[in-house]
Formats: sequence, structure tokens, C-alpha cells
Amino acid sequence: MKRIQQMTNRKSGSRKNLFRLLTAHRSLLTALVLLTAHCSLLTNAAHAQQVVDKMVATVNASGQTRCQVCLITYSDLLWQLALQPDTVLANPSSDELNRTLNLIIDQRLILQEAEKLPSIAPTSDEITAARDELVKAFPSQAEFQARLQRVGLTAEKLNEIIDQRVKIEKYLDFRFRNFVVITQKEIADYYLDVYVPRLRSRTPGQIVPTLEQASPGIEKTLTEAKIETDTDAFLDNARERAEIVMLSPV
Repeated sequence: MKRIQQMTNRKSGSRKNLFRLLTAHRSLLTALVLLTAHCSLLTNAAHAQQVVDKMVATVNASGQTRCQVCLITYSDLLWQLALQPDTVLANPSSDELNRTLNLIIDQRLILQEAEKLPSIAPTSDEITAARDELVKAFPSQAEFQARLQRVGLTAEKLNEIIDQRVKIEKYLDFRFRNFVVITQKEIADYYLDVYVPRLRSRTPGQIVPTLEQASPGIEKTLTEAKIETDTDAFLDNARERAEIVMLSPV
């Protein structure tokens, strides 16, 4: 779940092609198919929120009539915002909605690949742990529940979202973490060039840990940085190959 939050917090300019969207016209038949698939979402959300739901975009939806992760709705945007601590839910700006849309597109591109690997399906314990971790990011359980109610996010839908997020985490670990190699030279270079200067700048006079003491933390930092770089490259490539269709402006 931490990597989802890192994706959420990543600045819009960190990848030149991150927010480049494809546009296309939808045929009447495809629109009708998507509308049929979307009816259940409208029913669930109608009683819990005042905003009328609408279809915002599709991701690789051509020829698929039962692809639950191909359609992105306005509710999906609100649910994503609600699960981000300190994010204002009242009247989100167009910029905020579009940043959220692009984040969800990235998540869906990864999720579509993850679902090709049944072996990484989350266990009930993993989903419970991820949900508990998510709740801890908020000031209280009551505030967390209030945010969910405000955007019509039911417990069932929350579990579905968490299931998807755990799949994304496990897929990225399977795809990238297992192949990351951090050398001792990389750790030593980071220690001298970044770790020590940064520590001395932030806390003058503090005793600087030795290279041996700092190595585990540095290795973790470099590992996560490499995974993020590999993930960015994967998403750039996935976007180039994907059919991303904008249905409604936000």
C-alpha cells in the first residue's frame, strides 16, 4: 500500500509522458455495452452520494464486455481522493481530478497485467493488513468512515479497491523487486555523496553513523528508487501501447 501512496504523492512533472492521454471516438455499440456494465455502479452509489455518476474514461476496453477494471467513473475519482489523507473532498478542482484520473489510469494499467498472474491473488490476511495500514494514515477511525460515507464508498467496494491495490503491490514486487541488485559501491557512493552531506546539513553537530550502520537504510532507499524508475519506464511503455479513451472531461 505504501507504493500506491508514493504514486499518489509523485509530482506531475516527474515523468514527461505520465499524463499524455490518447483520445478517440466511441461507437454507439461500445457505449451501450459500457453503459450496461456500469448500471450496477450507478445503483450502489445513487443512495450514498449527491453527485450523479458518469463514465470518465476507459483503459483497453475494446472488445471486452466484462472488464471491470477497464472503466473509470467519476465515483472512482472521488473514492481515490477519499482514501488520500488530508485531501479536500468538497468541490475538487479540475486539476486535482485530472491528477487523480491519471493516477487511476496508471493503477489500472498495472492491475490489468497483475490479473494475468493468478498466483499473486491477495489472501484475506493481506487484505486485512492493508486495510488496517490504510486506516492508520487517518487521524481516527471515525474520520476515515466519515470520508467513505461522504463519497458513497461502501465496505464491499473498499475491500475491492484494497484487493486491487495489494495485487498492484505484489505484481510490482514480482516484476521488479526480485531483480533489483544494489552493489556495495552504490551504497558507499550514496553514503559519501548524499547521506552524510544531507545529515550534516539537516542536523549540524549530530554524530554521523558509520557506513556499516547506515548501509541497511541506504540499500532500502536505493532499492525503492530503482523500483520507482523501473515502474515509471513500465508505465510509459504501457501508455504508448494502451487504448485510453476519454469519455467525459473532469
